[in-house]
Amino acid sequence: MTSAVTTEKDKSETSSRAGYGQLLRTPGALSFVVPGFAARLPFGMLTISILLLVQHTTDSYAKAGIVAAVTGVSMAVSAPVMGWLTDRYGQSAVLLPVVLLHGAAVGGLTALALIGAPVWALALAAVPAGVSVPQVGAMVRARWATRLEGSPLLPTAAAFESVTDEFTFVVGPVLATALCTGVHPAAGLVTEAALTVLGGLFFAAQRATQPEPHGRTAGGERHASALSFAGLRVLVVGFLGIGAVFGGMQVSLAAFSHEMGNPGANGLLYGIFAAGNMVAGIACGAIAWKIGPRRRLLLGYAGLTVAASLLWTADSAVLLAGLGLLVGLCIAPALITGFTMVEALVPAASRTEAFTWLTGSVAFGQALAVVVAGRLTDAHGSTAGFLVPLAATALALVTLVSLRGKLAPKAPTRIVNASTAARAERSEERGIGHRVPVTVD
Repeated sequence: MTSAVTTEKDKSETSSRAGYGQLLRTPGALSFVVPGFAARLPFGMLTISILLLVQHTTDSYAKAGIVAAVTGVSMAVSAPVMGWLTDRYGQSAVLLPVVLLHGAAVGGLTALALIGAPVWALALAAVPAGVSVPQVGAMVRARWATRLEGSPLLPTAAAFESVTDEFTFVVGPVLATALCTGVHPAAGLVTEAALTVLGGLFFAAQRATQPEPHGRTAGGERHASALSFAGLRVLVVGFLGIGAVFGGMQVSLAAFSHEMGNPGANGLLYGIFAAGNMVAGIACGAIAWKIGPRRRLLLGYAGLTVAASLLWTADSAVLLAGLGLLVGLCIAPALITGFTMVEALVPAASRTEAFTWLTGSVAFGQALAVVVAGRLTDAHGSTAGFLVPLAATALALVTLVSLRGKLAPKAPTRIVNASTAARAERSEERGIGHRVPVTVD
């Protein structure tokens, strides 16, 4: 009887600690949450601003897709490098030069597009624009992981960050589309560059909450790259599918809006899609899950594949908005769970790098999808472009199911990166209590 009462009490305490209010009361949280949001708001504007500007100047979705894809691939390649440097030298040391470079690179790309430069020149200019995209989302997640090490609030933090990301993808595309169609075709990129520089500098100034650099392990040896852990490699492949959904939706929704004679509707349609992701993210953080993250990941991808399989059937804006909302609702569970699993699969010293591998994978999947969907859309219309999210999510699901065994952590609860006593001491200092063991599957 006593055991049952104790179990129920523990569950009650865990549930009370897992709310968003308790999360935001974590000491020091607001000092990086607010500037972190300001710094990554422009991220949701970048790809669609490039797509709309280049499509305007070249009158081709395929050419616009190539330039946007080069940006995404460049970001995907540079993101893990940026994460590796951040783990070793600190967030501010990396962020300060990166945001300044990004502002200059986007300015150059915009100028070339406006003077009618050929696609190859735009693609070359897109490389530094993508390479210099600051990985603020990964940096914020790393700060949460440091503050909440040993706490059951970590999944809630992952959900909160997904909601924040998706809010930027609700506001960003709508803002970029309004600027590009209502003010000037280049207004979206100009605003993105300005916001990135200002927000990035503001976030970099918050030095008190950034994780300490991990140049070497305690024994003086260099620690392993995050990609050396098999579970992370599986997640990277899975996240390619999520990126393909974003990329395929951006191109296909823009083409669909153009076909119906209302280009401005693109921002609204994409905003509804992103809003579904945001709503599902809020729900995921509020639910006390009784199934492990590995099973949630597989179920999330299964639902996403089914939802994506319906997109090509849409023949009206209303129906497409509803289907886009459904797809958005299915993305959040998979995305949030994947980020949550990083803490169990990768040690703290490589965690920022791990997060950037995942965000880079999303960007790479998005870039590939933009190219493929752009070509299909130019040749066969928006209906063909919507087949890209279906194919990508189906392949990701097959990969995750086949390699699901590698998603289990090596230790019963998490990879041990420090002694138990040291973790307990750090938890007590932060006032967040000891970790409640979470079932992985």
